[in-house]
Amino acid sequence: MDLFNQTLTKNWLPKDGIVNYYGKIFSPQEADKYYEALLHSIEWKNDEANIFGKKIITKRKVAWYGDQAYEYTYSRATKYALPWTKELLELKKAIEKETGETFNSCLLNLYHTGEEGMAWHSDAETDLKKDGAIGSVSFGAERKFAFKHKETKEKVELILEHGSLLVMAGKTQTHWLHRLPPTKLVKRPRVNLTFRTIME
Repeated sequence: MDLFNQTLTKNWLPKDGIVNYYGKIFSPQEADKYYEALLHSIEWKNDEANIFGKKIITKRKVAWYGDQAYEYTYSRATKYALPWTKELLELKKAIEKETGETFNSCLLNLYHTGEEGMAWHSDAETDLKKDGAIGSVSFGAERKFAFKHKETKEKVELILEHGSLLVMAGKTQTHWLHRLPPTKLVKRPRVNLTFRTIME
């Protein structure tokens, strides 16, 4: 990482957290290769959530991988991590080299079109390392990504590009919500990988 390149070290949040957007860290050819591999090699499943006691099945698909069969619970649904694939290990190594962080697990999301998104939330599950970095890698369709401060309600928005990396760290999950707003303008799929650290 070039520490003198302000686009890499700029913190997108005005306060109470750290969000660094590295932009495209993979070449177009590499990004295309990983996009196709992830679409076809990952064990995708429709996500489940329990909201007000009602089981909801989402159109969006998810997968959970890790160093071991970690449990991960959110929206009152528990997943068990699958063993890493070759591509996921390559990506984990690249992200760790780029950021200087280490990760032991990865939650993947597959959004088939722009009409599938994610509501405001923070990744503050008790399974996760407190204030640990989360490395978010995007392949496929470019999508808007938004942050909203829990108290002041101020917002920050940016576009996540094909082959790009975004890192959330520090007190971001404590003070900020984030979401992937739905849009009818995007027709292509997007694969998002969030590399995380589960506390053992």
